[in-house]
Amino acid sequence: MTTGRGSASGLPAGGPARHIPVLLHEAVAALRPRAGGVYVDGTFGAGGYSRAILAIPGTRVIAFDRDPGAIRAGLDLVAESNGRLILIEARFGDLARELRARGVETIDGVALDIGVSSMQFDEADRGFSFRFDGPLDMRMEKRGLSAADIVNGESEERIADILYYYGEERASRRIARFIAKTREAGPITTTAELADLVQRAIPSKPHEIHPATRTFQALRIAVNDELGELVRALVGAEEMLVAGGALAVVTFHSLEDRIVKQFFAQRSGRGAARSRLLPGEPAPPEPTFVLEGPKPVAPSADEVEANVRARSAKLRVALRTSAPALGLDPRIAELAGLPERAKGKRK
Repeated sequence: MTTGRGSASGLPAGGPARHIPVLLHEAVAALRPRAGGVYVDGTFGAGGYSRAILAIPGTRVIAFDRDPGAIRAGLDLVAESNGRLILIEARFGDLARELRARGVETIDGVALDIGVSSMQFDEADRGFSFRFDGPLDMRMEKRGLSAADIVNGESEERIADILYYYGEERASRRIARFIAKTREAGPITTTAELADLVQRAIPSKPHEIHPATRTFQALRIAVNDELGELVRALVGAEEMLVAGGALAVVTFHSLEDRIVKQFFAQRSGRGAARSRLLPGEPAPPEPTFVLEGPKPVAPSADEVEANVRARSAKLRVALRTSAPALGLDPRIAELAGLPERAKGKRK
């Protein structure tokens, strides 16, 4: 059993947890937590980021998680924090609305650790992983459309697009054909059934990753609208942060990182050439963020050795300026949506 998020310091979370947070110290340091500051942990999980921030005396944390199990598991930490931690069962994409509903108008920092926690992967009945046979579910909130609903109810073309765009699976059409053919004999209802189906569609060699890895990633993202939530969270953080407040985001795959990278580039004015504007062309808006460092922070070799999940992680940090928030930009929103027809080479 591994330690939970933020196990290195601070308040205990009511017993052993099972998730090792990645780039924890770097992300929390980027927030510059101080006494009297209010910080948002957008992805509470096992409480690692919240616990590490609360270790700074006088800080307050408002933490979000859409998984009711994570909220229940965090109640001990709420009690032990003596009123400094508020847990909200909601999507972090709704953070601005949820904060304002509670009378919070500004915050001093936001941390987002994007993706699914080890705890969810390790629970067979959640259906996130093919390492354990379980129902083909993948719903973080345990309600709404499930992965089984998509696999058994969507058209072959739609499934191919989901696998290609959200899983970057080049064999998406072939896998979708296998799914469509298999479900003719009956619905596909378990993780083992789907994993075996994908392995038949695109056999792999022993040293390669399991061929179903990208398919499971794609379905999970589609079921939970993970990219859409990320876009809304970035915009919400921009709206709520005070000048000088930090937004620290840890991502684990290229789809997430591309959104964060482009959002920060756009909001920081990177590439904006004010001196080259045509006559009458309006000047671009004032930057709402200043980037911290020219490149994302990567985990150390020691962290990767201790936690294989860290190998693909990237931390990007930006500081809020005093410029007015810009709201949702269609160019960023497009990165989170499924195109009418996914582009690129598919088999």
